[in-house]
Amino acid sequence: MPAKSRNTRGDRQVGLFDGPPATDLVPTLAHAETGKLRAVAPEAPPAGTKRRSGKKPVREDAQSMAARQREISVSEFFTKNRHLLGFDNPQKALLTAVKEAVDNSLDACEEAGILPDLEIEIHEVSENRFRVAVQDNGPGIVRPQVPKIFGKLLYGSKFHRLKQQRGQQGIGISAAGMYGQLTTGRPVQIISRTSKRKPAHLFHITIDTKKNAPTILKDEEIDWDVDRGTRVEIELEAVYKKGRRSVDDYVEQTALVNPHVRIRYAAPKDELRVFDRVSNELPKAAEEIRPHPYGLELGVLLRMVKETPARNVRGLLSGDFSRVSPAVADRICDTAGVSPTTNPRRLSNGQVELLFRAIPKVKIMAPPTACLSPVGEELLQRGLEQRLAADFFSAVTRSPAVYRGNPFQVEVGLAYGGNLSAEDPIDLYRFANRVPLQYQQSGCAVTKATLSVDWKKYGLQQSRGALPVGPMAIVVHVSSVWVPFTSESKEAVASYPEIVKEIRLALMEAGRRVGIWVRRRRREADEMKKRTYIEKYIPHIGDALQAILGLSDRKRDKTVDNLKTILERARK
Repeated sequence: MPAKSRNTRGDRQVGLFDGPPATDLVPTLAHAETGKLRAVAPEAPPAGTKRRSGKKPVREDAQSMAARQREISVSEFFTKNRHLLGFDNPQKALLTAVKEAVDNSLDACEEAGILPDLEIEIHEVSENRFRVAVQDNGPGIVRPQVPKIFGKLLYGSKFHRLKQQRGQQGIGISAAGMYGQLTTGRPVQIISRTSKRKPAHLFHITIDTKKNAPTILKDEEIDWDVDRGTRVEIELEAVYKKGRRSVDDYVEQTALVNPHVRIRYAAPKDELRVFDRVSNELPKAAEEIRPHPYGLELGVLLRMVKETPARNVRGLLSGDFSRVSPAVADRICDTAGVSPTTNPRRLSNGQVELLFRAIPKVKIMAPPTACLSPVGEELLQRGLEQRLAADFFSAVTRSPAVYRGNPFQVEVGLAYGGNLSAEDPIDLYRFANRVPLQYQQSGCAVTKATLSVDWKKYGLQQSRGALPVGPMAIVVHVSSVWVPFTSESKEAVASYPEIVKEIRLALMEAGRRVGIWVRRRRREADEMKKRTYIEKYIPHIGDALQAILGLSDRKRDKTVDNLKTILERARK
């Protein structure tokens, strides 16, 4: 049972996860990035606060309000606002915990150049308690880093790197462990080994939510019959169900859009399922790039001016940004009226703002796209062919585009016919950086773009404002150096006009292809129907002509052949 705390605004007992009153704290990640928040805490008032017996309390003054203020760690913040991270109900919590562990494993394997082999296990401990285990064959984690990675929120190596990767914020796996700790009281168990020449280490870790720091309960060397890799086990309060938005569905979709991964999946009370890899080649490695000036904000530029090692403004612009050559830097400075040889640290805030306003006025090349690693049309189509029983498959990969200075690329895969239901709305599968998006479909840019397409042109039924109806499944994958998710739980892509446009164009191209195929198949069906009529009735006509005209059998057969030829020519 979760710990209880006294709510001083009444006599009701509240759980550890009950949120604070709405006036105390507004939950946003932007305030949490520093690791500390400042807000009025809902604790009991300090000694000395004046109250009149049986009457309304005396109004606060500056001193009493100051006495109530304290710092709040990011762990405390997300403890009370766990819904922001995807832990707002037990079924979703189980999926989120598995997803965060799988994301870390796949990123680690790909960065190390290792074809990923994952083992995902879900063991039922009791009716509403499960133990999740995810093991990989990746490079492992060095011993000093294990407690920080699993026991500290907003800690990681990905937040400041501009390249395509699954993780972004340094929150996910530590938040999953914190949820398990808070709902079951059990620590996260980690086993990691970096090579067969070095020992494996076993850790039991909890999070000190007051300090946002790890507490190490166990740290010891153990025997482990694995050459290298990491195994994470989290016990948590959860609900396991099958169907859409389940862990089963998530694993299947992960295998679909990651054709280079082999997954062994053991669900509660189910037989082991193996998803073999479709490709034995790793995806193209994404390269880290510098930020593009078109995506810059004034506050960021002010900070960069103070922190840059460059000796002049020209060096700052050409050295700290992508696609800015010294010549382009000089044009920006000329437009802003700032000398390119000025020391950046001597610039006033007004001069920095002039530079900021000048950047959009100068033509700068789009950012490089080597930072992206799309699935590719061939592999996406092969993945669909392996996972779905359909008659037609196609895939479209758009050229890279840019939003707010961030490169992104859209891919669409489509399957039609076969065993797919013709009476229900199409199946729409959404992915971002090779990760399935299971929730908030209605608020996602992918759904918005899909609804904007006129699918009737391509042979499907569609009501206004609804997904089309027909035997079709669509996969939409958005890859970017920074996917603009609508929340910290990373469940939907924000509807930037550039992103919606690219998704729509890719869907229309795939729609044209399936439309051509559907019309051709209908035409062939009509032709086959007409051929059947000819083959069925012409012999009877020949017999009737023979009886009326007294034709011989040879002339009858010749007449039948002539009639078939004439009708075939007319049919075409």
